[in-house]
Amino acid sequence: MLTKQIVKEMVDHLPDTFTVDDVVGELILLDKIDRAKKQFEQGEYLSEEEFDREIDSWE
Repeated sequence: MLTKQIVKEMVDHLPDTFTVDDVVGELILLDKIDRAKKQFEQGEYLSEEEFDREIDSWE
């Protein structure tokens, strides 16, 4: 979950003029990063070998 502080920092790094799409895109990116960090902390990730097998299964 994002915090007000993280969102404030994101807004501070935006250029002086921006679109709503810019803000939404940044929020989506921040949310995905936050979820990925939590998954990693909970051990929910693939090893390099598992990842390679997964990729190979797509072919």
